[in-house]
Amino acid sequence: MSKTTLTRRGMLRTGAATGAGLALPTIFTSGASAFTNEPGDSEVVLGFNVPQTGPYADEGADELRAYELAVEHLNGGGDGGMLNTFSSKVLDGTGILGRKVSYVTGDTQTKSDAARASAKSMIEKDGAIMITGGSSSGVAVAVQGLCQEAGVIFMAGLTHSNDTTGKDKKANGFRHFFNAYMSAAALAPVLEKLYGTDRSAYHLTADYTWGWTQQESIAAATEAMGWNTVNNVMTPLASTDFSSYIAPVLNSGADVLVLNHYGGNMVNSLTQAVQFGLRDKQVNGKNFEIVVPLYSELMAKGAGENISGIVGSQNWDWKLEDEGTKAFVQSFGTKYGFPPSQAAHTCYAQTLIYADAVTRAGSFNPCDVAAALEGYEFDGLGNGPTLYRADDHQCFKDVLVVRGAENPEDEFHLVEIVEVTPVTQVTYPPDHPMFAGGDLGSCNPGA
Repeated sequence: MSKTTLTRRGMLRTGAATGAGLALPTIFTSGASAFTNEPGDSEVVLGFNVPQTGPYADEGADELRAYELAVEHLNGGGDGGMLNTFSSKVLDGTGILGRKVSYVTGDTQTKSDAARASAKSMIEKDGAIMITGGSSSGVAVAVQGLCQEAGVIFMAGLTHSNDTTGKDKKANGFRHFFNAYMSAAALAPVLEKLYGTDRSAYHLTADYTWGWTQQESIAAATEAMGWNTVNNVMTPLASTDFSSYIAPVLNSGADVLVLNHYGGNMVNSLTQAVQFGLRDKQVNGKNFEIVVPLYSELMAKGAGENISGIVGSQNWDWKLEDEGTKAFVQSFGTKYGFPPSQAAHTCYAQTLIYADAVTRAGSFNPCDVAAALEGYEFDGLGNGPTLYRADDHQCFKDVLVVRGAENPEDEFHLVEIVEVTPVTQVTYPPDHPMFAGGDLGSCNPGA
């Protein structure tokens, strides 16, 4: 995309009306344009909104580590990490457009209301020009809506619901993480190969936007290859004891349990399912299997030996061999003493991608930044060639199918990569029914 095109599109989108419902901070005016929290000449403030408490707190802690590393690299510290492998070469370690990068943090508590409140404070009180983070799609959808109203860019952290770039997509929001549809598209061929087409599945599903779309996606993909969905039971996000939900599975006639759970919920439900002896049973003449459509190294560590042999998907894994991954793992490992999670990778990448878009646009105006991101293709940040689709601001790249290691060599090798699914297999049209109902709308600069 040429610079001329970016400038023209940015100008066309700058005139969008401000959304209602949010008391905006001071607006700074520069020439003919105005936008929320335009930085001064020396510093730019980013807002890192992560779950520091709640069921996804482990992911949040790793996200915050990654954000701090990204800021260090943007400001010229450390070894530069993926700045050295990024296909775009506009970032040079002098901050963003000559401004030193600083940041403020908030605790989402894995709750939408708390996440909105902390993001609002970072925008109104701290002058944050971009908000990023989160490990819950409910949080992502809520904060993305707030950022649209406030006139700042939202670079989503770990959010996997189809709705984030489906019915709840916003012009000011962008997602680097993959989604539930992509997980199902990557998993189905592997599940068919491992377990066959004649299976009966019982689903336990986290009762919020991510769980709903994850269950819908995996059920559709497995039913298309012949599986029968016996039942789908919703479980509250705040649950810690899943025994009452697992007990009925034993008499359901199902021979597969699908755990549409994440974070601490998945650790607890998988552990209890194994304790109930499900993996030792035979049903319908087949060995009983458990599938976790989305999980991470952090969750595998929490589940311990119970993760052995469990199939799922990941957005990224530190054991990939591309140069971007190697550079990031080296930087993160040197700073913290252990490899990064997929949550860490996503948040680090989002920070660099935002800084890159600002620099290419030559402007912090969110509408110029959005124009620079739409249709942007790049490489060197892990997962190979990557596209930010203009239609919905969803990122498209290869997807990993993984399995819990049978005999891990240490606590950092609990997950094995089974297959790297090419992006063509997980790409869908913007008007796919699972993503219907939303309107991207126009960029809001907050003026």
